[in-house]
Amino acid sequence: MNRKIKALSLSMIMTALLLTACGSSVEAASASSKGLTNSQVVGSVSNDAVKPASITIMVDGTLVTQENGRDEFEKRWEALTGIDLIIIQPEHDVYYEEVSKAFEEGNLPDVVLLSSTYYTTYAAQEMLADITPYYSGSELEKRVSDAGKSALIDGLKINGKLFGISPTRGNGCVTYIKKAWLDNVGLDVPTNYAEYLDVLKAFTEGDPDGDGVNGNTYGVSAAGIINNEAPYINYLPEFYQDAYPSFYQKEDGTWADGFTEEAMKEALTRLRDAYSKGYIDKDIVDNGTGDCRDKFYANEYGIFTYWAGTWAKTLSGKLIDAGVDGELVTMPPIEETGNYLERVAPVWCITSACDNPSGVYKYFLETMNDGGEVEELWTYSPISDSYAKNHIDHLLATVALTNDPGADSITEEQANALKIFNDNSKMADLPYSTDAYSTYNEDLMGLKKELIKKVVVEGADIETSFAEFEAANGAYMSQAIVDSLNAE
Repeated sequence: MNRKIKALSLSMIMTALLLTACGSSVEAASASSKGLTNSQVVGSVSNDAVKPASITIMVDGTLVTQENGRDEFEKRWEALTGIDLIIIQPEHDVYYEEVSKAFEEGNLPDVVLLSSTYYTTYAAQEMLADITPYYSGSELEKRVSDAGKSALIDGLKINGKLFGISPTRGNGCVTYIKKAWLDNVGLDVPTNYAEYLDVLKAFTEGDPDGDGVNGNTYGVSAAGIINNEAPYINYLPEFYQDAYPSFYQKEDGTWADGFTEEAMKEALTRLRDAYSKGYIDKDIVDNGTGDCRDKFYANEYGIFTYWAGTWAKTLSGKLIDAGVDGELVTMPPIEETGNYLERVAPVWCITSACDNPSGVYKYFLETMNDGGEVEELWTYSPISDSYAKNHIDHLLATVALTNDPGADSITEEQANALKIFNDNSKMADLPYSTDAYSTYNEDLMGLKKELIKKVVVEGADIETSFAEFEAANGAYMSQAIVDSLNAE
């Protein structure tokens, strides 16, 4: 997909950004100072950039957290590279609030992990370094090409320029159902929406957990009715079906806002009806992903649409740890949906505040997919001997580990969940950031979320709610963005 971006004039912001610099570019903290030689780790990376003494990164909870071994990860990374690593890791559920604050205040780290939406926005605002000259001809480019994954990196280019690297493919969510619950209510895995509703009804009104009490459980939960980033609907695909609440590209190449189409009203009707019957977690608007997982382990509900791959093993294991039957069925997409959506992977970006982007590229981004010791550290927990996942899912890595110590740890459940996703998924569209998109989309998404909450949770009339949306300039902002996308 062509993603052209018009750069915005942000001279005042850029002035502020210059006040924050990336780690010193002197060679004082070389690998030899920690008893290592450069050839142990970084001998394979390309370009002749100067090695930074320190690198500050901002990352979410997809990197091991403090309680799960982050200190050990940091020490090991520093030992392998000879560079001081400073980690800023906000709570996972408020990560992008903190990212937005950092960019607004100009208090930027050297490197930041960004979702696709933030990636295109900050690239448009000239807040990310252009790493095209560092990637071109590099060892990483060769490794990616040899792995047959060039399209993953090419898909991140904006108007021919590269502003970040994704060490894995985007992946997506599949729907997991507790097998014991299905057995207890005497139902099979649903193949269409009517059967899906039958399962939700039985899980909510019957006794699926087998505790002898009817009606103390419910069907499904999710981290919000609409997700905060593309593809937005991946946690509740059975309700959205062919509706999409943001911008997408039609078969003829033109852009449209799916939120303004009839299919969206039909999706809202399905969601409102299911919520009113108690099939959906009453706290869905306020849920974070952690809340959903905790409720799932506590056996409060039976259907959870979550990430394919390693999470199939993790969810099952956590259920067993909680004393709950851990057998999960991975449901193929229902007839009305047809497929699951794959997101554009989060992107590691060097910010425009960094004073040594070539060095940070060479010693941070490039080593993340070295196929060796550094990538292995990013892949597996530094404090677990069971190959627990760290930041990179070894099943999804852009560059596979040369010798993957966890290759034999793949469970049947993981393999099956990933196969179902891979066989039944398509990439979600990602609009490039135009002036209108940068100006309006945040406010527009706020109006969309307000409308969705009002209809689904409060039971408001759909037509009345859309009239209020239009009166609040929602329709105007939507059309302005559509026009700008189609003008490119």
